[in-house]
Amino acid sequence: MRSLRPALWVLVSVVLACAPDASNSSGPLDRVATLRDASTWMYQLQGLEQPAQVTALAESHYDLLVVEPGNTLRDEQADTGRLVQELHAKPGGGNRLVLAYIDIGQAEDYRSYWQDTWQAPTPERPGSPPFLITVDPDGWSGSYPVAYWDDRWRDIWLGAAGEVANLARLGFDGVYLDWVEAYDDPAVRAAAEGAGVDPEAAMIDFVAAIRAAGRAVTPDFLVVAQNAPYLIDADPDRYAASIDGLAAEDTWFHGEGGADWDDPGAGDLRNEYDEDSSTDARLAQYRKYLQRGLPVFTVDYCISADNANFVYRQAVEHDLRPLVTRVNLSRMTQTPPPQ
Repeated sequence: MRSLRPALWVLVSVVLACAPDASNSSGPLDRVATLRDASTWMYQLQGLEQPAQVTALAESHYDLLVVEPGNTLRDEQADTGRLVQELHAKPGGGNRLVLAYIDIGQAEDYRSYWQDTWQAPTPERPGSPPFLITVDPDGWSGSYPVAYWDDRWRDIWLGAAGEVANLARLGFDGVYLDWVEAYDDPAVRAAAEGAGVDPEAAMIDFVAAIRAAGRAVTPDFLVVAQNAPYLIDADPDRYAASIDGLAAEDTWFHGEGGADWDDPGAGDLRNEYDEDSSTDARLAQYRKYLQRGLPVFTVDYCISADNANFVYRQAVEHDLRPLVTRVNLSRMTQTPPPQ
């Protein structure tokens, strides 16, 4: 699916409301239980360079926020520790979960790990280092699918000095993984075949290693994987044991990439795919996660209130945790049902 490429100081905000016994506990927050009890969520990407929008999130009554960590940007370092601390505190007292958005299947040239000596790939040739395989298939500038099995890429994220451990030390309760579907990109699969690598197994290994890196700092560090619902078929037991939840875009409706909030293409484009990408096929896949006790959060992009209400009704019937917003993800949508 599409990459959720953040702009400078942009926050991805997934917000979930939890059962009272989890959110109002006077003791330490049980991260896994809080995530599993969550019922509604909010997802905001772009536009949070405005302090007022961060304040709005902090003053909301949702129990989990998924945030783009500004400390990984090349040109402007954010005070991420202060941000996490502000968002952890709920207005009525107590703490909420805060997850960090990371793109594990693509290198982004605006990140602090991007070296001046690196050369971006083109559609015709890989970049340098050669783990930079190709350009983003959806046309997102500055984002490049990678050989995620390459030790040089893994070293960025893993180990005591890696980004995941650093995020845990900054106070994040877990990570929200984008571009897990890199294993299914044709150019990535071709590179894996050339390297004698099983792309599905390598991605599961990477996700499991990310979880282990976080849990070396925080024992119940959370991992939520976005999209790639079919990855579970490669090794159901191992993959289910490596994540704490699934998030999935575009089950019923999608929007045009790059559309602004008020553009006609910001949503309401019905899923008319066949076979594995159809709504029915996706719903059947989500059931495999639900049967293993993993929550499934869906996000669909709609402008029409009728379409939004349709999604909420359908999702609840399938035991999903739905959100309807617009593809720009630059505001807190008004569509969620009352808490």
